[in-house]
Amino acid sequence: MYLSTEIQQIETTIRKMNQCWTVSWDEPAFRQYIHPDAVAIVPTTPGRLVGQDAYVAGWRAFCEAAVIHDWQETDHIVQIYAGGKCAVVTYLFSITFAMGGQKLTMRGRDMLCLVKEGRNWLIAADQFSPEPVPV
Repeated sequence: MYLSTEIQQIETTIRKMNQCWTVSWDEPAFRQYIHPDAVAIVPTTPGRLVGQDAYVAGWRAFCEAAVIHDWQETDHIVQIYAGGKCAVVTYLFSITFAMGGQKLTMRGRDMLCLVKEGRNWLIAADQFSPEPVPV
């Protein structure tokens, strides 16, 4: 029972965090899901985003430049480690957005590492990429 409750809490955390930037940009709410020492590797930025401020700024820049029309996330897999203090989550996503007068749909995958701080799960690492086009 404990494990399924934790998995549900982690999935809820991911979905709520994603709503903070896909429904409308809510920086204070978004920030509460990001660990102060978070790191992200994203396909549009060289190197990595290090720290909560850089992580949040990256998502803010996207939200200011794009109008999100649709967001879907599916196939969540949650793996819990370190005696319930760390989790890795992978899922698939599809996002349709307009940017620079062009409407785009991107399908991709996301992998997050979360750590449990008190009762809350915080995103400590994130790497997402477009789904490769089948050959």
